[in-house]
Amino acid sequence: MTEFEGTLLRTDRSPGLRPGPQGGEGPLVRSYEVMVILDAGLEEDAIRAAVDRSTELIRSRGGVPGRVDRWGKRRFAYELGHRWEGYYVVIEAQAEPSVMAELDRSLRLADEVIRHKVIRLPEAVVRKRAPSGDGAASAGPTGNGA
Repeated sequence: MTEFEGTLLRTDRSPGLRPGPQGGEGPLVRSYEVMVILDAGLEEDAIRAAVDRSTELIRSRGGVPGRVDRWGKRRFAYELGHRWEGYYVVIEAQAEPSVMAELDRSLRLADEVIRHKVIRLPEAVVRKRAPSGDGAASAGPTGNGA
């Protein structure tokens, strides 16, 4: 027997599946945060259309777009592409990695996008952000100095 004969690769799972809650397999859905910096010179309708295209791409491929946080126009610390300002948008989503790879590709090709970043949120951060059953966890600081 050679060194590798005793080691068999698992072929009973495809790379995009994981054990589901009932023991079956389901899609590998992860939480993401997408920061998009759009050209500040765009009209409000063009900005809305660019954000809608991104959320619709996520939705059409089986993902769930979450909160869309529009930060508005912000001044850059340094010049980017002969611009000093950008319109910032943060999109939260839950999707498979292939969906987010497609979103990354479409944002890279979009002319109105100056910069973008797709970040997979760690499970610990996702659990911390999830609303708990009681309001005590989301009530904020208690003011007791602890």
